[in-house]
Amino acid sequence: MLGAIGLSSLDDLFDQIPASVRLDGGLDLPAGVSEHEILDDLGALARANRSTDDLVCFAGSGAYDHEVPSVVWALAGRSEFATSYTPYQPELSQGVLQALFEFQSMICELTAMDVSNASLYDGATALVEAVNMARSAKTGRVVVLDTVDPRFIDTLSTYGRGAGYRPEVVARPAGGAAGDELGEGTAALVVQHPNLYGTLEDVRGLSQVAHGAGAKLIQVFDPMSLGVLAPPGELGADIAVAEGQPLGNHLQYGGPYLGLIAARMDDVRRMPGRIVGETVDVDGRTGYVLTLQAREQHIRREKATSNICTNQTLMAIAATIHLAWLGPEGLREVGERCAAKAAYAFGRLTAIDGVTAARPGEPFFKEFGVRLPRAAADVRDELLDHGYLAGVPAPGERDVLLVAVTERRSRAEIDGLADAVEKVIAT
Repeated sequence: MLGAIGLSSLDDLFDQIPASVRLDGGLDLPAGVSEHEILDDLGALARANRSTDDLVCFAGSGAYDHEVPSVVWALAGRSEFATSYTPYQPELSQGVLQALFEFQSMICELTAMDVSNASLYDGATALVEAVNMARSAKTGRVVVLDTVDPRFIDTLSTYGRGAGYRPEVVARPAGGAAGDELGEGTAALVVQHPNLYGTLEDVRGLSQVAHGAGAKLIQVFDPMSLGVLAPPGELGADIAVAEGQPLGNHLQYGGPYLGLIAARMDDVRRMPGRIVGETVDVDGRTGYVLTLQAREQHIRREKATSNICTNQTLMAIAATIHLAWLGPEGLREVGERCAAKAAYAFGRLTAIDGVTAARPGEPFFKEFGVRLPRAAADVRDELLDHGYLAGVPAPGERDVLLVAVTERRSRAEIDGLADAVEKVIAT
């Protein structure tokens, strides 16, 4: 195998991994130490981390401290689900397949799109797969607005290197319906709404620009916003993707998370991963099957449209339970609470001398940027001593802090943050 790829040793295979993150010398464990002593040491190391259990969280930028109702993991944590994996003999797991079918149906209803799959790894890989879908329909440029999360763009760049494209990051195209600014050689235009700064984009206008150039519009969305914002399907998006972490999944130090993807029926055969379909058996009873597998890697090999032929079953089931628990009215209520509390927090913070809006006049949903008189990273770090995880420094902007306000935050917590910010920037 090494010879086939032109390498002489296993060490050569791992050369691309930076030395700083390799464990070349083994674990530094002393000899003759008992199990409970090691566990005590590890526990002390773990307690050095500070989490949302002891900090009030206003951080977001892709992962959010939303409420997770107790019912979600009381059901998703049952052994029937916690040990499950979508098998290659799906008829043996009708209960899991039904849950995934309900998940797909809910994502379609949420996004106002025709078809969804049984989930992907995370939001970033979901975007990669959406771009692959667009480029399999039309080979061409991949244009990404500069207000898309840069980590999503980095993931696109990594995958694009092997697929033969490089995402082109641009400011908002100003071209009209003819799409002159994009050009006929464009396969996809990617927009995030709400965007990196939490503000809202003109997706309808951008869809006209994309379609005028013969390109597909791909929208990165926030699932918790769709109780109050128009869904991607109504805004003219051809493919919609999201990070599904806010749906029933805790922050969990960064994962595992959940990739959402939905599209028009025209693209169903280009969609990666598992799709669960509903059918009837020979006795006329409802049954569930994996369908459209002929595009998958384990069947098509190098001709597959994606190298992802799996899904995040457990995370998707948690999202399904959360959505079912909320219902349409509950989702609307969560969105209204987020928007109202974010507006209050924005007012309190921008009333502080020296603190201004990072994007003046632009509407936002639950996240916004404030420009500080000091480096945002320094202010954030000092606020830890006051008990607040205050936000995320904006990429490329030294003095901008991105603040996220979910339905979990109280007025007292918001007031406390504002008071702490005022003290810290005055020092």
